[in-house]
Amino acid sequence: MSSTGVRAAPEDAADPILRFLGQQTQKASETASDLIMSAMNFLGVRYRFGGTSEETGFDCSGFTRHVFENSVGLLLPRRASEQAEAAGLLTVRKEDLKPGDLVFFNTMRRAFSHVGIYVGDGKFIHAPRTGSSIRVDDMNQSYWTNRFDGARRAPQVNPDAPVVLR
Repeated sequence: MSSTGVRAAPEDAADPILRFLGQQTQKASETASDLIMSAMNFLGVRYRFGGTSEETGFDCSGFTRHVFENSVGLLLPRRASEQAEAAGLLTVRKEDLKPGDLVFFNTMRRAFSHVGIYVGDGKFIHAPRTGSSIRVDDMNQSYWTNRFDGARRAPQVNPDAPVVLR
């Protein structure tokens, strides 16, 4: 018994469980970190409507599709609206966002017309529009706050984070 009168759990019983949970959390954070680092490698690549490669440029969904496929092996649908509805992706509340989550916006007077990748601290990386290039923006700016449509999570990126089932 400890000096507080509370019996400590036997270390040999708790250790394997805690070690396993720690490993799972580490794997999830490494996967999300790898995905974010992959996305950051494209900062400055020009926007191109319909673009799907670094050489020719990316549009928003071409960018997210490329990053997810090449960093975690998940092939997302081509269009932002299709990515928002993709089977296997889980709905996430804004207050539960984790790095690596897909964030969707209504920028063309239709739901889920723009997509980016949440990088943490209220920021996301995306391919914004013609004449621009891939960059990080603050989701707390009024433009993005007013157009936020929702978020989705690929379980293989953040399997331990809270989700809301659709």
